[in-house]
Order: sequence, then structure tokens, then C-alpha cells
Amino acid sequence: MVSLDTTPEDWARYTPRQRLQRFAIFLICGLAVFWSLASIDVIWAWVWTAPQQMGDLFGRMIPPDTRNLGTILWVLVETVNIATLATAVAVILSLPVAYISAQNTTPNRATLWLGRFILVSSRSVNTIIWALLFVAIFGPGIVAGIVAIMFRSIGFIGKLLGEAIEEIDRRPVEALEATGASRFKVILYAIVPQVMPTFWAVSILRWDINLRESTVLGLVGAGGIGIILQGAIDTFNWPEAATVLLAILALVIVGEVVSAFLRKRII
Repeated sequence: MVSLDTTPEDWARYTPRQRLQRFAIFLICGLAVFWSLASIDVIWAWVWTAPQQMGDLFGRMIPPDTRNLGTILWVLVETVNIATLATAVAVILSLPVAYISAQNTTPNRATLWLGRFILVSSRSVNTIIWALLFVAIFGPGIVAGIVAIMFRSIGFIGKLLGEAIEEIDRRPVEALEATGASRFKVILYAIVPQVMPTFWAVSILRWDINLRESTVLGLVGAGGIGIILQGAIDTFNWPEAATVLLAILALVIVGEVVSAFLRKRII
């Protein structure tokens, strides 16, 4: 029975032990941040003059140079194509990976660990690193960019779809298995309908992410708008760089609008 004689002064949100644990966590985090700052070589003179340098840089970008706008828009379309093709191929390839990486659908533990290994290896490497690797294999161009984004996307899509498969309601699966339905029919009529909302949501989200990532692939020679941006920066053509940045900003905004529309219409 709870006593009614407890005054507000007697109540405490945390016990002394909990307060000590929280203090220790905050202390460790503070020491980690201090050690990180102390271990890196920062040229503080450049840090203090950064606002002036930024102002000077933005001043050189105004007004933007639109003489090369036709080429910029064409390469922007190429950037969209890279993101779209890579996402489409990644979605197809991630389906079997998601199936074998889910504990309730994988055939055995060997396939489970194979699927998990594919997911981890795909997500552990950044898109730029994949792009550098495939530029060395396929040479500069959009093929390297498509393959790089595709490899990165397989882990993302497969991971979320695999988790969605593990969270399905088992009763439809058990009902179909009780009637003697084949494995294919169980997947088609019991598993697929339950994961379709997640499938579309993840696919649209990944396309939106890939649209952003494809804008920087050109910095390493993997195609897209980044090639023009890198060329403008290397030649100190800041007005053209401003035009490219504005084009990228417009592309991202349009991509956000399109992805929101698709989510509203499909999901």
C-alpha cells in the first residue's frame, strides 16, 4: 500500500546509484570528446578566418554563370538515370538476399549467414569507396556510378525487407502450409502481401537517397553532375560552380516532392 505521507522533498527521479552511473557516463563522454579534439591536428588560424573565407567564396559565386546551363541540365538528367537504374537493379537483387537473411524464411543457417554477410559488407562500404573501386574496374563513366550505388543499396533494402519478413504474422503462413501449398505459393500469398507496404516504402526512400548520392559520384569520375562541379572547382570557376550547386539543390527538392507523391499514392 502506497503511503500518502510522502512529501515532494522525499521523491527523487533517480536513485543514488543511478545518479552515479549517469555521472560516470557523462564524464566518459566528455573525456572522449576532449581526447578526440586533443588528438586531431587542427590549424586554428584557418578555423578563425573561415567566416571571412566563406564570405569571399560566396562573393565570387555571384552572379552564377548560366552559359553552360544546357550541359548542366543534360548531366543532371544523367544523374537521375544513374539513381533510378541503380535503385531498380538493387531492388531486384535485394529480394533473394532479404529472403535468405530472414530467420523465418532462410533455408538453413549457412544461407542465413551468407545473407547477413552480404548485407553487412554492402552497408559497411561507403558509396564513394564503391565508386572508386568500380571506376578502377569499369573506367570512368556512369557504369561505375550505377554499380557503386547498386552495391550500396542492396544492403540497405535487403536489411529492411529482411526485418519486415521476420515481423510478419505467422498465421497465414501456417494456414497455407496446413493445406499443402507449395513453398512458392506460401511466399506469394502469405508473405508478399504483408511486406509489400514496406517494400514500396523502402524502395522509394532508397531512390530518394540515391538521387542525393549520385550528385557526388562525379567527384571520383563515376558520372553525374559531380563531374562538372569538380571541373568548375579545379579551374576556380566559382560562378559555374554556383550554377551547379543551385541545379543540385533544385534536383534534391524535386526528388523530395516526387518521393512524397509516390509514397502518398502507392503506400
